[in-house]
Amino acid sequence: MADVAEQRIVLLGPPGSGKGTQAELLAQALGVPAISTGDMLREAVAAGSELGHKVEGIMAAGELVGDDLMAEIVRARLSQEDAAGGFLLDGYPRTLPQSQTLDEVLEAAEVNLDHVLFIDAPEEVLVARALGRQRADDQEDVVRERLRVYAQKTQPLVGEYERRGLLRSISGDNEIENVQSSILEALAPATIASSEEGLA
Repeated sequence: MADVAEQRIVLLGPPGSGKGTQAELLAQALGVPAISTGDMLREAVAAGSELGHKVEGIMAAGELVGDDLMAEIVRARLSQEDAAGGFLLDGYPRTLPQSQTLDEVLEAAEVNLDHVLFIDAPEEVLVARALGRQRADDQEDVVRERLRVYAQKTQPLVGEYERRGLLRSISGDNEIENVQSSILEALAPATIASSEEGLA
């Protein structure tokens, strides 16, 4: 998979779609870091860092970290050396304003977003997966509300990235290996085109 390196990819998908798992697998295949903003925030809180102190109260209250602070976090992470040759961004952007901020961050770095992978599955599948985890907050009504809010915030992003020709839709209602194969196939046409352009 060396020929698909230096890809800058955003992963979108509702809770339970498996995008976190796919991000890790795809990062290994492409040789780029999988960057989960949720993991970054939780690690910062656990480490007691300056960032952790900023977001701990916000997260404890169950609120979303503000766009300005998220932009600061993402900008700092994407400037690190391991992301210079590409990245998989999981958990950001979640809203149209955040997508605009990401565009600004990438423009300042003189790079472009290559693909947006939208991994989706039927609501009943997502609910069943969440309930199967048996976590304290995974009650059915809570899960369905979480999915409703996610769809409300994310649907405009899906449409925007589709309009820009960046969106690749993948069914997450399948075995992990099959979903990964579908993702690699979705990326392949662009990879082949890029390789042919390089040979021209």
